[in-house]
Amino acid sequence: MLNVEDVFKRFEQLHSYSFATINDGYPDIRIAHFVAWDEGGLYFQTMKVKPFYKQLKETKKVAVLSLVSKNEKASHDEMGLSEFPPGFFIRLKGDVKEVDFDQLKQKAKNDSKFMPLVKDIERYPTMTTFVVHRYSGELYDFDFEKKHRDHKLERERFNFNGFDYINCGFVIQKDKCIACGSCYKACTFNAIEKGDKYYKINGSYCDECGSCYSVCPTNAVIAKTPMSEEDRNLANRMLKSYMHSNK
Repeated sequence: MLNVEDVFKRFEQLHSYSFATINDGYPDIRIAHFVAWDEGGLYFQTMKVKPFYKQLKETKKVAVLSLVSKNEKASHDEMGLSEFPPGFFIRLKGDVKEVDFDQLKQKAKNDSKFMPLVKDIERYPTMTTFVVHRYSGELYDFDFEKKHRDHKLERERFNFNGFDYINCGFVIQKDKCIACGSCYKACTFNAIEKGDKYYKINGSYCDECGSCYSVCPTNAVIAKTPMSEEDRNLANRMLKSYMHSNK
């Protein structure tokens, strides 16, 4: 599992990224970046005169997302579908608290990587520091065209300081699986592993797209957000028709 330093270094492969909060019931988002880390969490700064500060103080929550990929404009294949060069995104959500300036200065005495934060506040006195002290998140490494490996995804979930998280991927119920192979044929992510008595899903490869969930004749696949039976049956018919026409 990624530790705090690992998470920080992954985010810092891009100089800035998206921080989301809630404002009057609606999501707000802006560009910022983490500036330091230690055993207490991940640190970032904003100014007390900004709406970002007000929202952090009111909700004490934040979500952060960074995408790292080849820097090029959007492109599309012959069918008009978007093309994605290999890369990764990393995201987290968690609890934040403000760090007192005196506390920050004490940290800087013991750890030089906090000194730039102190200097920034001395230069801009409205600046303050927050720490994400509890969080869960995911590293989502993608290569959809399989240019560098035989599978599209490598996913890893992580958490810090006891924050709950859910493992990647859907789950096949052993007692319902009849090992018919329908899910294996439908999966384009190479996430289904064959077995004599039942199949299973490699969660780190699974995109949770729902193809296996849609085609399973015994409804053995547990989805994170189950559809109505009507919608599942419709998806079943559509996917089987597509697979038949693209043999």
